[in-house]
Amino acid sequence: MVNTIKLPVGIDSFEKIRKYDFYYLDKTKLIEQILKNWSEVSLFTRPRRFGKTLNMSMLRAFFEIGTDSSLFDGLYISQNKELCQEHMGKYPVIFLSLKSVEGLKFADARYRIIELIGREAQRFEFLAESDRLSNNEKAQYKALIALDNGKYSMDDDILVSGLQMLSHLLYKHYGKKTVILIDEYDVPLDKAFQNGYYKEMVSLIRGIFGMALKTNDYLQFAVLTGCLRISKESIFTGLNNFEVLSILDAQYDEAFGFTDGEVKQILKDYNLSDHYSEVKEWYDGYHFGNTDIYCPWDVVRYCKSLCADPTALPEDFWSNSSGNAIVRRFIDRADVQTKNEIERLIAGESVEREISQELTYDELDKNIENLWSVLFTTGYLTHQGRTEDDKYRLVIPNKEIRNLFIKKIREWFSDTSRRDGKTLEEFCNAFVNKDTLKIEQLFGDYLWNTISIRDTATAKVRKENFYHGILIGLLGYKASWLIKSNAESGTGYSDILVEVPDNRTGIVIELKYAEDGDMDAACSKALEQIEEKEYVAKLKQDGMRNFIKYGIACFKKDCKVVIGE
Repeated sequence: MVNTIKLPVGIDSFEKIRKYDFYYLDKTKLIEQILKNWSEVSLFTRPRRFGKTLNMSMLRAFFEIGTDSSLFDGLYISQNKELCQEHMGKYPVIFLSLKSVEGLKFADARYRIIELIGREAQRFEFLAESDRLSNNEKAQYKALIALDNGKYSMDDDILVSGLQMLSHLLYKHYGKKTVILIDEYDVPLDKAFQNGYYKEMVSLIRGIFGMALKTNDYLQFAVLTGCLRISKESIFTGLNNFEVLSILDAQYDEAFGFTDGEVKQILKDYNLSDHYSEVKEWYDGYHFGNTDIYCPWDVVRYCKSLCADPTALPEDFWSNSSGNAIVRRFIDRADVQTKNEIERLIAGESVEREISQELTYDELDKNIENLWSVLFTTGYLTHQGRTEDDKYRLVIPNKEIRNLFIKKIREWFSDTSRRDGKTLEEFCNAFVNKDTLKIEQLFGDYLWNTISIRDTATAKVRKENFYHGILIGLLGYKASWLIKSNAESGTGYSDILVEVPDNRTGIVIELKYAEDGDMDAACSKALEQIEEKEYVAKLKQDGMRNFIKYGIACFKKDCKVVIGE
């Protein structure tokens, strides 16, 4: 029974997890695999929140000279005595995480890199007095950590050669080649692309990596992680000692993320096995190599929520943990065919697409095919095998990501529809004027122009929620109206209540999805529910005097509106 052990939400330091008794699912087999499959430079590409930083922290803790070997007691790697004796604590390690490198201007982002290299160099202050370094070499070290008014002052030449220089100095001191670990290598390029200084950042990163990873005689090996596999010609020019290990590779397929067995184990350890089905529905669905994988961030977050509140429901932990601009960009660029394909994805179907594994950020928007590849690489889509003509069957991995797509579609729809104020004014006024034909016409036009939810494999309640969200967004144009969604009223919860203060009119809207296409029957059912549940009660309590009841039925991209007595 380990359910008193703390769950490590947001902790990506292996040393901290092991020292302070946090729960840890053993991923130390990665160490053995890296040494067995030896590549001088290995790049692991995985979606965000899949344990990249924690694994890099674990590698550092294992290889670094002066490590605390007790951190690995009881873990998989400790069983390999010969490997531990030969490699544990035997190398100087340079570790950089580039996840914080950003800025509105190139100069700001450039300084973040200077700061990271300077601080990492400062960890080795003994180099300034090492009797194994010449005076010139000590001067080189001091140039790496030099300050001017409290800021690191290294120039461009030192910045580009800084990692190579530091590994050389560490080699001179220890007589051992250096292990270089670079986490989230592509974040500076992503931020640079977003803020308009991509070419400058590519040039800088290419220079730093070229010196540290290509022309470095003092490198034992290097490991890099990131989300995207950036084109070799872009920043890895001339690197022949370079192996890319993506989500498509069977090698290391269990090293990042949780396997099904690991999820069952953590749920068992915290007496949460009864929640397995919802954890699988919400957070499983990824396919790395030959293994089905869960998002570890989601699983740990949800387990912690359940430990605090056994009635806690699954949430969109992953999609809320950082920006999702790529999905919005994808939807913005969608043509009629792509919109249809998005509908199929949300409905649980697959879409066949070629995947380009090597891209540069400035190629993302050149065509919609590149965005398909990025959605796949970054975890918004996964695959269910390949076709005979070598295309991938892409699917949305789980309920969490499906909800994200629906949310982004609603945002896009709301933004695009709000540009047409005159039509929205006409649409909203039609509800007050009891003009059912006008409501049908305009709502139908909006539905025709957006991305809806297809029938296949999609729960009825999910379809109703989708149309509900669209209608709420349209009615929200009226800033003076009070609009309540799923509000308690009478003996139930009404879909939409609207209070129009000008003439104290209260509007009740009940929306149904016509599963069989019979929209007349669906409208009748909606109006019956309004009466049975007395949805008007809340409007009366709020002082409304005039009441209008609408039953609205939707089917695919069509609608019918009926007014109640």
